Amino acid sequence: MASRRAGCVAEAMAALKLSPAKSSSPLCSVGRSFSRSMATEAAPPARDLTRSASGAQSILQSWNPVSTVPVTVHAFPSLEPTALDHHPVAHLHLPLRRDLLHAAVVYEGSHTRQGTASSKTRFDVHGSHRKVRPQKGTGRARLGTKQSPVLRGGGKTFGPHPRDFGIGLNRKVYDKAWRTALSYRYRRGELLVCEDGMRLDLPVDFELVAGKYLRDGMREAYLKKYMGGVLARLGLGRADGRTLFVTAGDSEAGRLHEAMEQVPWDGRALDVDDVDVKDLLETGKVVMERAVLREMLERHQSDLVSRVFVQGVPQLQQQQ
Repeated sequence: MASRRAGCVAEAMAALKLSPAKSSSPLCSVGRSFSRSMATEAAPPARDLTRSASGAQSILQSWNPVSTVPVTVHAFPSLEPTALDHHPVAHLHLPLRRDLLHAAVVYEGSHTRQGTASSKTRFDVHGSHRKVRPQKGTGRARLGTKQSPVLRGGGKTFGPHPRDFGIGLNRKVYDKAWRTALSYRYRRGELLVCEDGMRLDLPVDFELVAGKYLRDGMREAYLKKYMGGVLARLGLGRADGRTLFVTAGDSEAGRLHEAMEQVPWDGRALDVDDVDVKDLLETGKVVMERAVLREMLERHQSDLVSRVFVQGVPQLQQQQ
C-alpha cells in the first residue's frame, strides 16, 4: 500500500516537472522561458491600470471616492477659486434616487396647498325653513325648504370645506432626499459654493446717485440691466437654464435679492429658510454660500445620526 502511494506521488511530481524550452542562442540562457505541462497559465489583465479617460462620462465613472469629496469655494461675483472644502460621501456623493426626490416634492407641494375653499350647506344658507308648497294637490314636483340644493340660492351638496392636504413623510426619507438633490447638483457640476456674505458690488456711480436721482423706476431699470449683464458674463442667466442664489438671510445679500427681483427670467434669490427640494431641482445652477451648504447638511442628516442613551442622557452618535 505504501509503495503504491509513493509511486503515485512520484508520477505527480514528474508531471509537474519544469522543462526548459529549446533556444538557439546562448544569450537567451538568462531570460529563457519555461513551458508548463499541466499547470494553467494566468490570463493577461483585462485592462491597463494606467489608462487615461477619454471623456467626462468615463472620468465620472472611474472616480469613486471612498470617504470625502472636494468642494471648491469661489469668490462672488467673480467666481474665482479661493479655497477647498471636503465633505463626506454620504452628504454630497449619493446616487440618484428618483423615488425619494418625487416623494419629497409631492410632500412639499401638499403642504403648500391652502385648503381654505369653503361652501355653505343647506343648513348655512339664508332663508325660511318652512315647506315651499304642499306635498300634494298642486300638480308640481314635491319640494321642501328654500335651502334645498335643487333650488337657486340653496345649499351646496358635498361642497368643499376647509381641510389640510398635507401628507406624511418619514423624516429620514425627506433628509436623504435633500442630500440626494444636493448630490445630483454636485455630480453634474451645477453646484457652486461661494464665500460667506455674497453681496452684489455695484459701481461707485450708482452709490452716489441712487438715493437722490434714480427715481420713478430708474433704480429698478439700472439694476435690471446691470444684473442681466453680470449673469450673462458668468454663464448663469436664462441661456444657461437660470440660477438659484441661496443666502444666509443677512443684510449684505439684500441688494442681491433686490437685483434678482428685476430679472426673474434669469433666476431668483432665496434665503436658506425658504428653500426646499423642488427649488434645488428646477433651475440650471445653484449658487450658495459656504455656511448655507453646511447648515443644509447639518439640518438634513437624521438618517446618519442615531440617538444613544447613556445613563439617561441622550447623545448623538454618528453612524459609520
